[in-house]
Amino acid sequence: MTETVFHNRRALHIENDDISVVVTVEGGHIAQILDKGSGVNPLWIPPWPSIETSQWSAATHPEYGNDTESCLLAGIMGHNLCLDLFGAPTPEEAAAGVVVHGEASILPWKFECTGSALIGRCTLPAAGLAITRTLRLDGRRVRIREEVENLSPLDRPIAWTQHVTLGPPFLANGKTQFRMPGTLSRDLAEVTDFAWPSYPRPNGATQNLEIFPADASSGGFTTHLMDPAAPKAWFTSWSPESNIAFGYVWDRADFPWMGIWEENCFRTHAPWLGRAKARGMEFGASPFPESRRKMIERRSLFGQPAYRWIPARATLTAEYYAAIAPAIEIPESLSQFESLLWSIR
Repeated sequence: MTETVFHNRRALHIENDDISVVVTVEGGHIAQILDKGSGVNPLWIPPWPSIETSQWSAATHPEYGNDTESCLLAGIMGHNLCLDLFGAPTPEEAAAGVVVHGEASILPWKFECTGSALIGRCTLPAAGLAITRTLRLDGRRVRIREEVENLSPLDRPIAWTQHVTLGPPFLANGKTQFRMPGTLSRDLAEVTDFAWPSYPRPNGATQNLEIFPADASSGGFTTHLMDPAAPKAWFTSWSPESNIAFGYVWDRADFPWMGIWEENCFRTHAPWLGRAKARGMEFGASPFPESRRKMIERRSLFGQPAYRWIPARATLTAEYYAAIAPAIEIPESLSQFESLLWSIR
């Protein structure tokens, strides 16, 4: 482990012969998973300057906007953790200082290196939770273990989502492809149910969600139930311009939902200004980004729970991995992805 500065941010860096990983100190964002052979980092780095979230205020940094998302946007990169909120706070929570996607993505983390593991810890005072995240490099894999501890004497429902966001140059209009075992799906407006990957647009056209759109401007969010018959859930992505495959694999029981967020030069307010391209592959315990109140009132979607319970004084764990490798085509299945990784160890 070495301390570094990454896009103006304090960060920790670990690497092996194949990959280089960077994690920010504030927010604990996994900002880089870079293939050292090609120099490609598929994770999103926003087009605006990044600052430490502790430096942000609406008065001193109006360029990031002035709402419950602004503090997060000032420092967001790559893969951030949404805990114990996935989505926006209620007006009452916002007035009390709660931000979009919760505290874990804006608070400072404490890191240590033990053997081959990078361990980050963060206590969330408003949520009454503590998170420990351990990263280990294994060839072209980044193996990740998360432990969420309930510091409260009360059982609690929580949201817990891995907000993985991909960006340019890996993400390219009409070229970058995606695969995953999606099944039943719904759009954010909750007016259209459909089967992955064919999303019926309001204008009568059908969008293939397996390809980042070629349109000059587009945006939206859809949620997808990962195959209930499979113990493992996953997604793969592939850039034909760099011939790099990138993906994540996790236990479906931990995170049954995949939310796909598309931002293709669509948002025009600060800090977006119609210039950002991003694709969120957000796997978690909840189907939609929404307030805690709405999440609890929803209870379920397609017969599957919309949140997780964490018992009093208990700890929940989840293990998953991210991986990156050269590939001449996209892995179409989990077995193809894992075979690719093993073949080039």
